[in-house]
Amino acid sequence: MSPGEQREVTLKTSERYNSSRSETGRPVQFEIMSEARGSLLAWIERRGGSIEDFAFPGRVDHSAHMSTRQYARLVDEWVTAVGLRSEDYGTHLLRRTKPSIIYKATGNLRAVQILLGHTKIENTVRYLGVDVEDALTLAEGIEV
Repeated sequence: MSPGEQREVTLKTSERYNSSRSETGRPVQFEIMSEARGSLLAWIERRGGSIEDFAFPGRVDHSAHMSTRQYARLVDEWVTAVGLRSEDYGTHLLRRTKPSIIYKATGNLRAVQILLGHTKIENTVRYLGVDVEDALTLAEGIEV
């Protein structure tokens, strides 16, 4: 989820949430696991906010979401703080991780397409970097 997608998200008791993609305005459903939801709620309480506020408000305008650049700096700080090379991690890589894992585990492009909110399967194929070798590997694992 990018900073601009936070506006539509309200933490609730269920684990599934809807947000609007900033590029298309189309709704995308995503999941926040209970441990992460607990951490988010603790963070919001610690900074004195409410669940109606942005989880990560802007540095200058606290009623707006943080900028994409601010988000990138924050991810860079987190990665460095846990001892990883910041050159190897970025905001887009974080968005791509779970869909890539799902695709590698299942080979289900349609499921990944839905999770990413892509309207065209070709975009999902390009996004994941699926190539002929991937297709052949999947085919070899299926006997008819």
